[in-house]
Amino acid sequence: MSSIRMRLLTVLVVLSGFLTVAGAPPATAATPAVPSGSLWFDGTPLTVRDGRFLDGQGREVVLRGYNVSGETKLEENGGLPFASVADARTSATALRALGGGDAVRLPLSWAHAEPVRGQVDTAYLAAVTEQMRAFLDAGIRVYPDFHQDLYSRYLFDTGSWYTGDGAPKWAVDAGNYPKESCGICLFWGQNITQNAAVRKAQYDFWHNAYGLQDAFLAMARTTMAHLRQHLSEEEFAGVVGFDPYNEPYAGSYDAGQTSRTWERDLLWPFYVKFRARMDAAGWQDKPAFVEPNLFWNANISTQKQEGGLLDAGTLGPDYVFNTHFYDQKAISGILMWGKAADGQYASDFAAVRDRASAAGTAAVVSEFGHPLSGTVSDKAPTVLKAMYQALDSRVPGASWWTNPAASGPVLSGSQWQWDLYSGRHHEPMNANPDKVVTSGDAWNGEDLSAVKLGDFGNVTLRQDARLLDRIYPSATAGTTLAFTYEDRSRDGSTTLTWNPVPSSLPNVARVVGSGQYGLLVWRSGGGTAPTELHLPASFPASATTVVSDLGTVYAPPAYTAATPVGVAPEPGGSGSRRLLLTDTDTDTGSSAPHYALVTNGATAPSADLLNAARSELAAWTAAHF
Repeated sequence: MSSIRMRLLTVLVVLSGFLTVAGAPPATAATPAVPSGSLWFDGTPLTVRDGRFLDGQGREVVLRGYNVSGETKLEENGGLPFASVADARTSATALRALGGGDAVRLPLSWAHAEPVRGQVDTAYLAAVTEQMRAFLDAGIRVYPDFHQDLYSRYLFDTGSWYTGDGAPKWAVDAGNYPKESCGICLFWGQNITQNAAVRKAQYDFWHNAYGLQDAFLAMARTTMAHLRQHLSEEEFAGVVGFDPYNEPYAGSYDAGQTSRTWERDLLWPFYVKFRARMDAAGWQDKPAFVEPNLFWNANISTQKQEGGLLDAGTLGPDYVFNTHFYDQKAISGILMWGKAADGQYASDFAAVRDRASAAGTAAVVSEFGHPLSGTVSDKAPTVLKAMYQALDSRVPGASWWTNPAASGPVLSGSQWQWDLYSGRHHEPMNANPDKVVTSGDAWNGEDLSAVKLGDFGNVTLRQDARLLDRIYPSATAGTTLAFTYEDRSRDGSTTLTWNPVPSSLPNVARVVGSGQYGLLVWRSGGGTAPTELHLPASFPASATTVVSDLGTVYAPPAYTAATPVGVAPEPGGSGSRRLLLTDTDTDTGSSAPHYALVTNGATAPSADLLNAARSELAAWTAAHF
């Protein structure tokens, strides 16, 4: 997680609980080869080309979802994301239906994968595979992540204020590290730079002391080979790639070394070695989701370090530029007193887009979030809205309608986190039976889960459903030119509207009213598969209006190949739905741009109003594209 984080209060604050999903039944022995609800264009593997994720139909894919889950960092369930496959299936169904996700980052534990040096625990790998399969069966793409924070929990004493996760005990024993101490620390992340034991252990890993890195790479190859062998071809197609190492940091720099040269001389060679292990394990067609030095994009000047894999050259299809972003100023409670506002993170996320573009690859923000309890939790509704806004477009809402062509690509991202056990943990911190943690995430005082289990086993959102369950272009048949989504999420009783339809488009404004709306502009790629937008639960087909050059529709019908604007289930049988937009362009890239406004703000709009709104959008699109 982020390098600076408040020690959160233990009181659970439930921000919003608008929807629930009943617990799923236990897993059965048989698993479907293809997720239920799939159509002919679903289920193909993703590749990276021209700086984008592309599916087998050549469509531009956006991955949106959550980390599932921080439970991997705990011992209570043996380093697994879930206590059971049944819980994993419950989580996957709810994540689709309530959270609108189409992808998850799945943390794994080195400590549990290799508890004895040189001996990979196949029982742990088998359990990981089954829990991963629960998401693949729900039509949710997966990218695993070897997770670590503060290197390892085995660095910490039983009475410590803090703990870690990642490396196994034998790796810590090899180093004979000093007694851990963070000194005067208010944030767990200060251990990264202030705790001598953590710094030395990280330093040793990157310098391959005691053969630690070699052992990790061998374990990773075995893990990936096991997944490749035990997932079917259809299931493996849903695995997007692999995140080799969470939030890498040097520990300390050698004389004359800088953060940039450390990335060049130690971090990047590690990724090249990991890439070779992927190829050897049968993952040669999937990218490594490589993270730069975790401080490269810190938004506190004293924390920021030069980086971003600047000397790695063109990454190309074998790698994805993978980064995290937390508003450390907001989390500090000191450096940002107010709440986030329209466009707050536009420049931060623009830096991610620009760095990925320069590296010639796609980007993903694989962690972002904000505490949901404690002294800074009041900022969460605005901070998260601003982060999602910046994922959607690099242009603030106030200027989006006048400058949509500057939107840039829609970024993929995974919010931290989706933890069914939020507030219900039973974690003996650092194996101390007298220090059992139950509140929040049960890890270093954090409380970031967007979800929890209710008293009757129902999955309940802890954040505004309007914020989390969003319209986004999950697959664009061509190239996205601009996208925005006004979620109208709430900060307490205040509706946050940062991107109102301008008065220069009065008929569009009438159609939208006070409702939520999304607007996608794209240029066709000439294929036959449709463009897809995820439809939130707040957009039932009977109350959804689409104004597009492909047609104007109130209450769009079920999808057919002959229906330019239609609705269909998303794969997986969770009840979630998608809007499918089919164009008839055959000349790749040379056609006029397409546009589609999707809103739930209209009630039985007249044909005249829809046609007037269409005329306004057509003129607006022609003027800006």
